Amino acid sequence: MPERLHPVLRFAHRNRPRVASLVYAGATGLALWLAFLLRFDSGLPLEQIALFWEALPWLVGLRLGIAFAFGLTMGRWRFVGIYDVTRLTAAIAVGSVVFFVLSWPLAVLPRVPRSILLIEAVVNEYLVAFVWLSYRMGFERFRHWRFPKERRRVLVVGAGDAGSTLVREMHRVPSGRLPVGVVDDDSVKWGTSLHGVRVWGGIDQLPRLAVKLKVEEVLIAVPSAEPPQIQRIVEKCEEAGRDFSILPGVAEVLSGEAHLEDVREVRVEDLLGRDPVVMQLPEVRSDIADLTIMITGAAGSIGSELARQVALHEPARLLLVDQAETPLYYIDLELRSDFPDLEIVPIIADVANADSVEAAFKRYSPERVFHSAAYKHVPMMELHPSEAVRNNVVGTWLVADAAGRHGAEKLVLVSTDKAVQPLNVMGATKRMAELTVLQLQRRYPETSYGAVRFGNVLGSNGSVLPLFRRQFAERKPLTVTHEDVSRYFMTIPEAVQLILKTSVLPELGGHVAMLEMGDPVKILDLAKNFLRLSGQAYRPGENVIFTGLRPGEKLEEELVAPEERVLATDISKVRLIVSDPEDHPGGRWLSEAEFNALEQENVSTLVSLLRQRWLDAPVAASVPTTGT
Repeated sequence: MPERLHPVLRFAHRNRPRVASLVYAGATGLALWLAFLLRFDSGLPLEQIALFWEALPWLVGLRLGIAFAFGLTMGRWRFVGIYDVTRLTAAIAVGSVVFFVLSWPLAVLPRVPRSILLIEAVVNEYLVAFVWLSYRMGFERFRHWRFPKERRRVLVVGAGDAGSTLVREMHRVPSGRLPVGVVDDDSVKWGTSLHGVRVWGGIDQLPRLAVKLKVEEVLIAVPSAEPPQIQRIVEKCEEAGRDFSILPGVAEVLSGEAHLEDVREVRVEDLLGRDPVVMQLPEVRSDIADLTIMITGAAGSIGSELARQVALHEPARLLLVDQAETPLYYIDLELRSDFPDLEIVPIIADVANADSVEAAFKRYSPERVFHSAAYKHVPMMELHPSEAVRNNVVGTWLVADAAGRHGAEKLVLVSTDKAVQPLNVMGATKRMAELTVLQLQRRYPETSYGAVRFGNVLGSNGSVLPLFRRQFAERKPLTVTHEDVSRYFMTIPEAVQLILKTSVLPELGGHVAMLEMGDPVKILDLAKNFLRLSGQAYRPGENVIFTGLRPGEKLEEELVAPEERVLATDISKVRLIVSDPEDHPGGRWLSEAEFNALEQENVSTLVSLLRQRWLDAPVAASVPTTGT
């Protein structure tokens, strides 16, 4: 309670039980007197006046006792709602029934006419509810008066639960926003009101209403809106020339409750050309609870989110493996703060170091392994193919082989769409990593090996959106390699949901899983949307420049190779990718030479074999060899 509250409100707050008791006693006395007057409208006889005074102390005592039993004396009137009114109704009903039983069948108390008891109960509830409502309104009005601000006139998009809650909070909290109208495409709601604010019409009327109502800001309160809907709303806001913010989607507001502090700017992620994937994960908890879980690459974008979501499902121990000391330190701090009862073990180790990997498995014997450690930047790996093979291929081999030898029940490799018919070193190393875990399934049948393949991850370290944000902040043009280049996109939470959900598929062993990601998105369209949301129009050659495709970069990515087949699973939008070894023996397994090179950790041989198999070009003729 703020110290600067009005003395009356401060006194009421600090003496809540006493004040409540006085109010309930006064309401009971007034209600009983009014009930007598209404019952004897021709004039109150003297004997009825005497009956009133005889019954009053009994009824007041009974009402106060029941109010205390129902917790009404401790309620905070500034937050009073339907639940409190329901409790009040129940308390008054119980009090009236008890008084009636004691006064008529048992004849212990004065026999007040039954009609008077009924009238008193109704009047009493109205009086108490009036006091509650008056206090709440007075409190909220006082807060807005006590903290004067220049309030921005706000138009809310969405007349559902989220919009209703936002309007109510703007009335209740001195946020500097004043709701002046609501729009919603549901014509049934037109002409109605939310907490006194009118629903004027549909979203198409937004530009006209912005002028009519002198709107300064638009709040988008449609958490379940699909990207095309948000795109349309944003276009109307831009047409109106007004600032706009959005309430995050259902996946972000897990509580299902909307709050003003949840409102944020519209992001490019909100305008993705497909529906976000939201998966229920009850099976994950039963699959990993009370087990030791290892996550490699735990300090990276995917690995750290994996760690957060795995921690939610109550494992016995969480092993965080990464060679990057500083980010590993921070994710360790974060998880220890959020999950104080969870045993967290940070392990600084290089997955391509056989001794480090062996030591971790020997000491902790993890039952589940999520292998997300990898080098992923295409241009960098073109310059350093030996490092790409050492980390992405040899590292995968060492972790996966150790998982089988030490009895891990499952290993899930985090893969990429660049592994499909790869044209670059990075993609080829990820494809070889996929084949490595699939082939180890035959060597260690007691361990379930699988891989999860998906497209680009929005917001991950080194992805296109952080690059756009940095370039924009530095007032540089956004760089796009080619006007037609496109990619499949998903958010980091979506990627992690896919990994976790896929890990419980019984048929995952020896297979690759993928997500149906809809249509690919043009990078140029992302750049245009980014500029729009940043208040700029697209001006080719000025705020967007084309730099040309980088070595090994494709115009379009694929999720499935020609020799692969796609099978449905019990999980919506998750598919299994299989290939027939009889028809395509080279597409399913590693060659004997590749397998031998892996066992010997012979990086130079693996680089040569990788190029022969997928890139079909000598090292010297393909890319610079500096650093290899």
